[in-house]
Amino acid sequence: MSEARHYDAILSPVITEKATLASEHNQVIFRVPLETTKPQVKAAVEKLFKVKVKAVNTLRQQGKLKVFKGVKGKQNDFKKAIVTLEDGHSIDVTTGL
Repeated sequence: MSEARHYDAILSPVITEKATLASEHNQVIFRVPLETTKPQVKAAVEKLFKVKVKAVNTLRQQGKLKVFKGVKGKQNDFKKAIVTLEDGHSIDVTTGL
């Protein structure tokens, strides 16, 4: 996989209360494109952050139906990757790459 493909495999880190609690268990959560696979996410995280990945779990979240000022709309679907790191490795998502 080329260097540019690694940057395309990870869109952004997820910074929520639940993601912060997961970081205590050596896990980091990223938003990824819908077509990205687990091996691609693992390779991208290991190459970009120079850490060792133990496991990758992914989930697809369907976009919600919303009504705004009487107009119905649908939010976009998205995919999240929960990356479990090996012991002794960590990623600080508050700083840039």
